[in-house]
Amino acid sequence: MHTILFYDFVDDYLTRRAAYRSEHLTLVREAFERGEVALAGAFADPADGGLLVFRGPSPETAEAFAKADPYVKHGLVTAWRTRKWNTVVGDGATMPAL
Repeated sequence: MHTILFYDFVDDYLTRRAAYRSEHLTLVREAFERGEVALAGAFADPADGGLLVFRGPSPETAEAFAKADPYVKHGLVTAWRTRKWNTVVGDGATMPAL
C-alpha cells in the first residue's frame, strides 16, 4: 500500500517557489533516500498542484512531511490532503490475495 500526498498551489506558485525550492527539494530527496517517497513532482500546464507517493500503509509519514515542507509553511500550498492507495502492480505494490 502507498499513501498519496496531494498539494494545491497558489496562483503565483511558479514565481514564489524560488525562495524555498532548494529547501523543499532537500526535504524530498532525504525522504526518498530513507525509502519513504517513491515518486514526487508538480503538475504541469497548469502548475496548480503537486503529488508525492509515499510507501507504507500509514499516512503519518506523508502528513509529517507536509507539516515540515517549506512550501506549506510559507503559504505556497493552499491545501493538502492524503489518501491511502491500494497498489496492485508496480514497484512496491502489494498484490491482492486471489
